[in-house]
Amino acid sequence: EGKSLPPMRGFKYSSWSPLGCDANGRCLLAALTMDNRLSIHANLNRLQWVQLVDLTELYGERLLEAGYRLCKADTPCGELGDFPEFQRRHSMQAPVRMEWSGICTTQQVKHNNECRDVGSVLLAVLFENGNIAVWQFQLPFLGKESITSCNTIESGISSPSVLSWWEYEHNNRKMSGLIVGSAYGPVKIIPVNLKAVKGYFTLRQPVLLWQEMDQLPVHSIKCIPLYHPYQKCSCSLVVAARGPYVFWCLLLISKAGLNVHNSHVTGLHSLPIVSMTADKQNGTVYTCSSDGKVRQLIPIFTDVALKFEHQLIKLSEVFGCVRTHGIAVSPCGAYLAVITTEGMANGLHPVNKNYQVQFVTLKTFEEAAAQLLESSVQNLFRQVDLTDLVRWKILKDKHIPQFLQEALDKKIESCGSTYFWRFKLFLLRILYQSMQKAPSEVTWRPSHEDAKILISDSPGMGSTEDDQEEGTSKQASKQSLGDTGKGVDIDDTAEDSLHQSGDSGGREPMVEKLLEIQAQIEAVEMHLTREHMKRVLGEVYLHTWITENTSIPTRGVCDFLMSDDGYDDRTARVLIGHILKKMNKQTFPEHCSLCKEILPFTDRKQAVCSNGHIWLRCFLTYQSCQSLVYRRCLLHDSIARHPTPEDPEWIKRLLQGPCTFCDSPVF
Repeated sequence: EGKSLPPMRGFKYSSWSPLGCDANGRCLLAALTMDNRLSIHANLNRLQWVQLVDLTELYGERLLEAGYRLCKADTPCGELGDFPEFQRRHSMQAPVRMEWSGICTTQQVKHNNECRDVGSVLLAVLFENGNIAVWQFQLPFLGKESITSCNTIESGISSPSVLSWWEYEHNNRKMSGLIVGSAYGPVKIIPVNLKAVKGYFTLRQPVLLWQEMDQLPVHSIKCIPLYHPYQKCSCSLVVAARGPYVFWCLLLISKAGLNVHNSHVTGLHSLPIVSMTADKQNGTVYTCSSDGKVRQLIPIFTDVALKFEHQLIKLSEVFGCVRTHGIAVSPCGAYLAVITTEGMANGLHPVNKNYQVQFVTLKTFEEAAAQLLESSVQNLFRQVDLTDLVRWKILKDKHIPQFLQEALDKKIESCGSTYFWRFKLFLLRILYQSMQKAPSEVTWRPSHEDAKILISDSPGMGSTEDDQEEGTSKQASKQSLGDTGKGVDIDDTAEDSLHQSGDSGGREPMVEKLLEIQAQIEAVEMHLTREHMKRVLGEVYLHTWITENTSIPTRGVCDFLMSDDGYDDRTARVLIGHILKKMNKQTFPEHCSLCKEILPFTDRKQAVCSNGHIWLRCFLTYQSCQSLVYRRCLLHDSIARHPTPEDPEWIKRLLQGPCTFCDSPVF
C-alpha cells in the first residue's frame, strides 16, 4: 500500500482447459500471477485475449461473507491486526496450483420439467493452507454468470506443492478425485463429491499413495489412463517427480477393491527434475533436468504391476550445450517442446539469457500418417501436430507419398466419412502450395522499416488486419532427433498464382500440374459442400412444418444440388422430394437488404442480386451474410454469420459447428 515495493509482475503458473470450453470451442486459460491473483482468459477474437473473470476477487468475497470460516462450527476469527490471523487469512486465499478437469455432463431441469444435458468443467484451486476450492462452470464459459458453484475441501496436506485430477473409468462408471503432493514428500488422493454430475462417482475416503515425510518435494504429477493387458481392464497410472526420482503408482479396481502398486524409478538424473510431461496416447513419460538431459520412460506391464524402460535424449546433440527449463509434449505426441537457454561456454556461464522454445519431432512421417488414418477423433484441428508433420514432409518432397494416397483412397471407398475427404483436401492444398514459388522473405517475421505514404497516393484505400500477419521475435526451430540439419521455412499461406521458377520450357508442365491439382481441390470442396447441404436440408425437414420460417434458402439449396446431372445421390433426391412436397411449390427467396431484389442461389460462396450487390454466404447455413460483421474460420477457408436472437435452437446449433473444409473453429 505504501508503494515501497516494486509491483509483482509475471506468472507463477498457468493451466489450459480441455478443448470446447469457450464460446468458439477452444481452450480457456487459467493464469496465476506473481501477486497471487487467479483469473480466467479466453481468445474470443483473432489475436485478442480477454479476461472473463477474476476468481481471486470472487473467492475473497465468499470468504468475507462466511467470516473467513469454512463451516459454522469453526471458532470465530480474530482481528486482522493480529499477525497469526493475518497469516491464516493470507494462506487460505493464496493459490499454489490450479488444474482443469475433463468435460463432464450435468442435468438441467427446464421450466416445462424437461431435463437436458449441459456440459460443465471443473477447476480445482489449491491454496497454501491445503484447502482446495472446486469451481464448477457451465459450458460454454462466458464469464461470471457461467459459474454454477464453488465448494471448498480440506485436504489435510501441510505445505502443498502440486495438484492434479485423478479421473478413472471402470465398467462405464467414471470416478474422480484430486491428487495432492506436498513439499515434504507425501502424495494423497482426495475424494471429490460431484453432486448432480451424470455418471460420476468418487472414493469413499482419502487414499495415501506415498506417506513418507522424506523431504523430497513433489514437483509435478501426471495421471495417465491405460489398459492393463493381463488383467483385461482399464487402470490409472500416476507419476510424480520427486527430486531426481520418478514416483509411480498403479491404481486398479478389482472385485477385492482398489489395488495400489507403487515404487520409484531411480538413476534417471543427477540433478532434480525441473519438468515432466506425459503422452496420454501411449503412456510415455518425459522428464528433464536443468543440465539439458531428457529421459523417455515407457511403461511395460507385468503380471502384477509394471516396469519402466527409459532411454536418454541428449539435447546437446541437437541444440548444442543448453540448459533446459521446461518440456511439454503436443496433444498427439508428435512434438516435444523444450524451453532452453545457452549453456556454459569454456567453463563460463553466459552473461545474458536468451530463452528459446525448441521443437523436437517424436514421430516419423509414416507414424503420423498412419495415426491420422486410424484416428478415432476424426477431426483435423484436434490433431494439428500430426498434420504439421505430414505438411512438412509434402512441402519438402513436393509430392504425396504413394502409400498414403492409396490408403486414403481405400478409406474413402470403404467408409465414405467426410473426415477422410477433408484429409484429402488438406493433402491436395499442401501439394499445391509446395509447387508454387517460395516467397523471397519470411512473412511471419516483423518488418522494422517505417514505410509512410499519403493515403491519397496509395493505390488502395482499404486495408484489413488480416493483410499483415503478426509474428514473434522468438526463434522456433524444428529438428528431428536424428537429423540436425536446418529445414527451409515455407509460408503457410500460399498465393493463388501460378508462378514457378525455372526456364520457360519446364514452366508449361508445371502450370498444367497446378491446374490439375486445382481441379482436384475444387472437386473435393464440392463434395464436402454437397454433404453439408444434405445435413442442412435434413435439419430443415426435421425441425420445420413450413420452411418459410427457417430463413434458410431451402429452394435454392435444393436446386443447387439437383443442377449437376453428374451428381446422382439417391439419399439427396429422396430428401429433396420430401422437402419440395412440404414447400408446396413455394420458393421463399432471399432479398437484398439494399435494393430488395431477389438474391438467386447460383454460388455456394456468394450471392449477387440483379443490381450487382454482392453478399458473402454463410458456409454453415448457406444464408447470405447481409451485415458488416461476420465470423471466419481459423484458416480463413470460409465465413459464417453470427447467430441472432430470433434464430431457433437448431439454427444456432448449426452455427456452432466447425469449418466443413478444415475442422477449424469459427470466430
